Amino acid sequence: MRFTIYQESRTGKRKSNQDRIVHCYSRDALLMLVADGMGGHLHGELAAHVAAQHITQAFQREARPALDDPSLFLSRALSAAHHAILDDALDRQLPEAPRTTLIACIVQGGAAYWAHAGDSRLYLLRRGHLVTRTRDHSRTQLLIDQGLLQADEAAEHPGRNRLYSCLGGNHSPQIEHSPRTPLRDGDILALCSDGVWGPIGDDQLVAGLSGGPLNRRVPLLMDQAERAAGASADNLSMVAMCWHDETSAGAATVDAISTRTMALDDFTTRLDVSSMGAGGGAPGDLNEDEIERAIREINAAIQKFDTR
Repeated sequence: MRFTIYQESRTGKRKSNQDRIVHCYSRDALLMLVADGMGGHLHGELAAHVAAQHITQAFQREARPALDDPSLFLSRALSAAHHAILDDALDRQLPEAPRTTLIACIVQGGAAYWAHAGDSRLYLLRRGHLVTRTRDHSRTQLLIDQGLLQADEAAEHPGRNRLYSCLGGNHSPQIEHSPRTPLRDGDILALCSDGVWGPIGDDQLVAGLSGGPLNRRVPLLMDQAERAAGASADNLSMVAMCWHDETSAGAATVDAISTRTMALDDFTTRLDVSSMGAGGGAPGDLNEDEIERAIREINAAIQKFDTR
């Protein structure tokens, strides 16, 4: 495999960052993931952390160096992450199980497979145009599907933050899967939380990711989203990958990653785990020390994955 990849997460104007973002790759498979802890419920950052770490651990256990069935892996991993959140909440005697949205994508054999619950999105761009994006599991999306709401009205609708699917919580998630999607040279896959796509919309997001290297385009795009959101800016997180054919001009760029020489059991992982920003938690939340202690406990309970 050969690709370029960039990820970044920001707190925005919130007191803490409840997002978790990951990319992890073996010689023959790549995992990308964005989990957005749901701030309307207690301890969303713990749900996002459990889900991200649990799925990454499963990937490192099974992608040696490739997954037997990427779609089946995503189905099992997201379901297992949901139950891991419930188990963690029970162990901590929390009044309710925390919740997180999640979008995860596997790239293997020159094709992409993804699955999601909630309104964290995946965008597939080709030559500066949107090929497809995920469909939100939200009240506003249902109204759009029913012809009762225009897409440009969704951002102002009072039900825009009401989701009917997530990991954690009191109900089993409705997980939506993509078909196998072959990639072409120069295709961009971008996974992001609603803090990125919400303030700027699809057209500006696509334009912002086109026409330059991802390590410059993603920060500029997040700057635009943060400015557009103003004082109400949510956490902003994105993982973006540009796919290269082995013989393409893009494959020769300085920041292109080639996995050809990796050992069969080797992995490279980046998991962003910063949980707290300036200030403290809201009343009823765990304080900063308690959150960091909880995350350490999660890390100990779930076998640590290699970060080589």
